[in-house]
Amino acid sequence: MVNIRWSIGALEDIESISSYISRDYPEKASEIVRGIIEKIEQLKQFPKLGRKFPDRDDERIREIIFKKYRIVYEIKEEIIEILVIAHGSKLLKL
Repeated sequence: MVNIRWSIGALEDIESISSYISRDYPEKASEIVRGIIEKIEQLKQFPKLGRKFPDRDDERIREIIFKKYRIVYEIKEEIIEILVIAHGSKLLKL
């Protein structure tokens, strides 16, 4: 089983998502954040769960979807690094 490491950017992303949603829906914010974290935890057992990130010719860079959010990660030897968490409507460039 691999370990999960969060990049500073991904930590900032999830904090921003939580802050934005909780302005109007505090309960929904915690539900979304919890769901994102649970989805990420699945990667410990299934690192290749996500599809290859579009526009990158690198099998190690992948993404999974939770509701409307894209979770981009990189598979390293013993670590999965969470790179970005963004709303699906946002254009992502890595």
